[in-house]
Amino acid sequence: MVGIRRLAQHLDISIGTVSRALNGRPDVNAETRRRVLEAALELGYAPNQAGRSLRKGSTGVVGFMMQSGSEITGDGDTFFMSVFDGVQAVFARHNLDLVVLLCSSREDPDAYLRRTVARGFADALIISATRKQDPRIDFLAERHIPFIALGRSQSDVDHPWIDLDFEGLARIGIDRLVAQGHRDIAIAAPADDANLGHIFVETAQNTLATHGLPLPPHRLLRSPPNEAGGYAMAQKIVAMSDRPTAILLVNETTAIGFYRGLHDAGLAPGRDIAIIGFRESPQAKFLSPPLTCFRLDLHALGEALAEALLATMPAYKEQYPLGTVRRIWPMELVEGLSDREE
Repeated sequence: MVGIRRLAQHLDISIGTVSRALNGRPDVNAETRRRVLEAALELGYAPNQAGRSLRKGSTGVVGFMMQSGSEITGDGDTFFMSVFDGVQAVFARHNLDLVVLLCSSREDPDAYLRRTVARGFADALIISATRKQDPRIDFLAERHIPFIALGRSQSDVDHPWIDLDFEGLARIGIDRLVAQGHRDIAIAAPADDANLGHIFVETAQNTLATHGLPLPPHRLLRSPPNEAGGYAMAQKIVAMSDRPTAILLVNETTAIGFYRGLHDAGLAPGRDIAIIGFRESPQAKFLSPPLTCFRLDLHALGEALAEALLATMPAYKEQYPLGTVRRIWPMELVEGLSDREE
C-alpha cells in the first residue's frame, strides 16, 4: 500500500499539501486536489490509520463482537451477514468502517473483550450473544466506551440494546399449537447461558401454564444451535416411548438438522410431530413440508443497531437524537405446514 510520503514524492508536492487535499481542506486549489485524488486512486493510497487516530482522537472503526465456531453460528448461517449489511449501510454515510471481532468458542469472551479494548483500535463496540449476567456490559460502561448490545441481559447499566422478540415467539408458537389441540409440547432451548434462552424458556413455561399445561424437565430439550444439534435432538425424541406431539424451536439452523433426524427415522414433520421454528432463513425455505416460523427484517435491524449506537457517540448525537434505545425487534409469523398435517 502506498502511503502519503510516497504519494507526495510521486506528485512532487509537499506532504502537507497532499494531506490537506485528501482531507478536503479549502486552502488547496481545485486542480491540485484533482491531481492528488487521481494519483491516490491510481497508486492505491491507504492512510496510516494509527497516525490518523493519534491526530484525530478516533479510529473511524466500530467493532462487532461475536463468537465463532460451528457450535455457535452454525454452518451457512446468514443471520449476522444480513445484520452486518444493515450496520455498514449506516456507517458508510459517516465514513465509518465495521470490523467483525471473532471470539473463538473456546475462548473466554470477557478476556477477549478486555484484550480488544486494550488495543484501542475501535471507537465503539456492538456486542452480541449476551448472557444472563454479562460482565462485558459493566466493563464497557466503567470505561465509558460507547456500545450497544444485540440482546438483553440482567447486567443493566442503562445502556442501549435491541433484542429479538423471543417472548412473542414463545407465546405465539404455544398458543398456535394449543389451538390445534396439542397438549404435550416440547421446548428446544440453547445449551449455553445465552440470555435469549432464559427469556424463551420462562415465557414458554408461563404461556403453557395459562393453558393449564406443564413443562416437565424431559420436555425441555437443550442442544447446540446448529444442524448437528437439531439432528441429535430429533434422535432423542425418536427414542422416547412417549414422544411429544409438538415442539417449538429457537434456532434457525436447528430446524434443518431436526427435519433430517425425523426423516431418517421414517417420521414426517407435521404428520408425526408438529414443528414451529425460529426464523425463515434461506435454507429453511427448501424444507419439506414448509416450516412454520417467523420472519424479521435483518437489514433494518442492522440499521437500527448502527443508528442507536451513533446516538451514544458525541460526534453524532445531533444527527441521531434518539436517546438511549431499548427496543424489542418484531417478528412476523410465516405459516407453513410443519405444524399440521397437509
